[in-house]
Amino acid sequence: MQTNLAEFIKNTPEGKEADAILRSCVHCGFCTATCPTYQLLGDELDGPRGRIYLIKQLLEGKEISIKTQQHLDRCLTCRSCETTCPSGVKYSRLLDIGRLLTEKTVPRSFLDKMTRNWLRTILPEPKYFRPLLLLGQAVRGIMPGAIRNKIPQRQTAKSWPQNQHQRKMIVLQGCVQSVATPNTNAAVARVLDKLAISLIAIPEAGCCGAVSHHLSAPEQGLNYMRNNIDAWWPHVEAGAEAIVITASGCGAVVKDYGHLLANDPAYASKAQRISELCKDVSEVLAAENFSALQNTGVTEQLKVAFHSPCTLQHGQQINGVVESILQQAGFQLTAVPNAHLCCGSAGTYSILQPEISKRLLHNKLRALQTQKPDVIATANIGCQLHLQSQSPVPIKHWIELLAAAID
Repeated sequence: MQTNLAEFIKNTPEGKEADAILRSCVHCGFCTATCPTYQLLGDELDGPRGRIYLIKQLLEGKEISIKTQQHLDRCLTCRSCETTCPSGVKYSRLLDIGRLLTEKTVPRSFLDKMTRNWLRTILPEPKYFRPLLLLGQAVRGIMPGAIRNKIPQRQTAKSWPQNQHQRKMIVLQGCVQSVATPNTNAAVARVLDKLAISLIAIPEAGCCGAVSHHLSAPEQGLNYMRNNIDAWWPHVEAGAEAIVITASGCGAVVKDYGHLLANDPAYASKAQRISELCKDVSEVLAAENFSALQNTGVTEQLKVAFHSPCTLQHGQQINGVVESILQQAGFQLTAVPNAHLCCGSAGTYSILQPEISKRLLHNKLRALQTQKPDVIATANIGCQLHLQSQSPVPIKHWIELLAAAID
């Protein structure tokens, strides 16, 4: 694709990156076949190729409007198009640049602006999110069904193992996950304990930065990232083998710290090291010999439908690993049609684009229940809560199933 970037962006790091991405696109249209929003809406501008043209116009100094903003907002950032693209177009990076410039150019309504500020303030901070969730859970029974379904039932965290092993790994507690589903990381700690690995939670670490980053508040997102690096670094220097991530959405971002902080001289090298150490929990277990762990028999005849989050299969390009682990543990996995398509959670998307999100959720739940599973497993807190809001089948993080099987 030929480009002629405007002077205001041409020689900036963002402009140079965007120009290279645009030039790699041959506008073949393969991406439209796997784009969830294009499939639902049938509008070229609600597919990757159309959005790329909109961003190109923006970067070339053409006039843009609220329509441009709406089409970019409707993108799930699921990155399914990146998996499909034969030219390796880094669409999600281009989208980040386009959204940020649009945010600076096109004013939002007061309500939209307040909602986004609220999301950036509340979700990444457990000190704010926890009391609000506890309040919602307390009155859950008297709330209308549509609201009640969105409030997860209270989960009491199980205890972590107290054994001290020579091998140590760090875990990202996460912001929403640490409050809504604390048993997820407790399950990881129990599984790794049986492999003689101690899992360490660092209280000073917080949100991975994804919420702010994807809501066009890059500096706020970078500050979360810097804070995590500072919190983890002493343990990295002390020999921690990995930074274990149990929410694939967080993993996709932490693995990108090296790129996102590449222009920060104080953090660039540390960020790159953090990205190298970042591992999804499935990658950690796939490298260990856990076949000898005792199976308690709870997997017998248990049918599991695995929902692979977009951030796992497209963002991190981890495919088939979780499924293999569950099958080795004795679970019976069911087939899931159109497994590459997004469930509609996509971080804050289900809040900001509720109608499209609901349609995607309906389609995903129908696909997951095709072979009547006993439980649906996933690998990301956002997907877990989103699916749980409408599913008649129990939703679990897959590591909880594995932990129960070997406890």
